[in-house]
Amino acid sequence: MKETVSFSKDAANLFFHILTGCNLSCRHCYINPDQHGTHMLAIETIEAWLRLFARRNHAAHVIFLGGEPTLHPELSQAVHTARDFGYRSVTIDTNGYLFHDILHKIAPEDIDYFSFSLDGATAAVNDRIRGDGSFQHCTDGIRSAVSRGFHTSLIYTVSQENIHELPLMPTFLAELGVKRFFIQVLGLRGQSAGVNHRDSRVSRTNWLQVVPSTAETAADLGIITVYPKVFLELDEPFECAGRVADNYFVFPNGRVYRCPLCEDYPIHSLCIEENQLISAGPINEKDLFALDIPEGCVMNKLIQPENLTYDDQGAPEYKIACCLLKEELRPK
Repeated sequence: MKETVSFSKDAANLFFHILTGCNLSCRHCYINPDQHGTHMLAIETIEAWLRLFARRNHAAHVIFLGGEPTLHPELSQAVHTARDFGYRSVTIDTNGYLFHDILHKIAPEDIDYFSFSLDGATAAVNDRIRGDGSFQHCTDGIRSAVSRGFHTSLIYTVSQENIHELPLMPTFLAELGVKRFFIQVLGLRGQSAGVNHRDSRVSRTNWLQVVPSTAETAADLGIITVYPKVFLELDEPFECAGRVADNYFVFPNGRVYRCPLCEDYPIHSLCIEENQLISAGPINEKDLFALDIPEGCVMNKLIQPENLTYDDQGAPEYKIACCLLKEELRPK
């Protein structure tokens, strides 16, 4: 069964970057130290901020991110605190190195998923993007997590460098025992915003030829598969998650964004000061969410207009969807 995931005002997602440091230097890393900070949050601050967002929405899902979150020596305590505060689900995003013996400090019932990042079906492709040895470490980490009874998911960021291996992933993930598959589009943020990376984005034609069919294959193998809509026909409605959804992208310097495409700029709509959530003054991302343009996503038009094409009359040939609008395929 195929369904488009709807935005809901009754649910919230807290994407909690508890540090920005990492042991890898992935070519498409979106972390921008100048905008996000460089320090690791103390566990007391993590717990205070978890409490802050739990009070704001008791049904929130929390995803612990970095950098590499398992580099935080007290991640396990943060996980237990999130459970105690009643978060609907708890996920750890990881590159697979699984530092500080994290698999032995929490139990499968403590988290819903370990979500691993891998950007190739082979070491040759993945390691060119994520660093030497990262393929082996990540796949070893997945096998270790599965063997201990944890549910695992995998994130694959599609670029020109690895889209040819995307069709190989469903069978590979089924063999590894991965339960969910997230296919991500490369966004021009952080490292990938540089001039040398702008040609790494996948064209509309290539995306539509490869991604939906790969998702179908993965679902047929029993893997829940989620991928961004990206391209809308002109007659399809555009929805901005910033208007209707409750998503918070929190960074160690206290900035809180509602849209990930805004994260390279000091236009965050919220910030945390003295453990309180404060609205930022204009002009910020919230002001941009209110704009309606024929091309769909305003931020896409501003920062990556190469995603769009126009006819001879100067009218867009399609729209770009909100990056948080997803297609979800569940096993038949």
